[in-house]
Amino acid sequence: MTEDRLSFKEMCAAFEVTPRTLRYYEYIELLQPDREGRSRFYGARERARMKLIMRGRKFGFQLEEIRQWLLIYEDEGTEAQMQAWVDMADRQLKELAEQREQLNEAFAELTDLRQKVAKGLKANA
Repeated sequence: MTEDRLSFKEMCAAFEVTPRTLRYYEYIELLQPDREGRSRFYGARERARMKLIMRGRKFGFQLEEIRQWLLIYEDEGTEAQMQAWVDMADRQLKELAEQREQLNEAFAELTDLRQKVAKGLKANA
C-alpha cells in the first residue's frame, strides 16, 4: 500500500463493507478505483466518495439517487450539487417523518393489544 491509496481489502475493512458491496459500487459506477493488473487501489477521491455513499445509505437514500448526486458535482460543480443535496434532504426528511408516524402508530397499537392480551391472561388464571 502507498500512503495515499488503499487496496481493495483495505477499502472493505476501512468502510466495513463486503467485497461484494464494493464490487457492486464499482459496477454501478459509484466508484472508479485505479487498476494495476487485477489489483484495485482507492485514492483520496474514491475514499471521499465512499464516505458520501455510506452517509447517504445511512440516511436512507437509494444508490441511484446517490449516483446522480455525485454526477452533478462532475457535470455542474459544487453549488449545483449542494442545491441538489438540499432538495434530496428535504424529500428524505419528509419520507422519514412519514415512516416515523407509521412506526409510532404501530407501536401504540401493538402496546395496546399486548396490554389487552396480558390482562386477558391474568383474568383467565
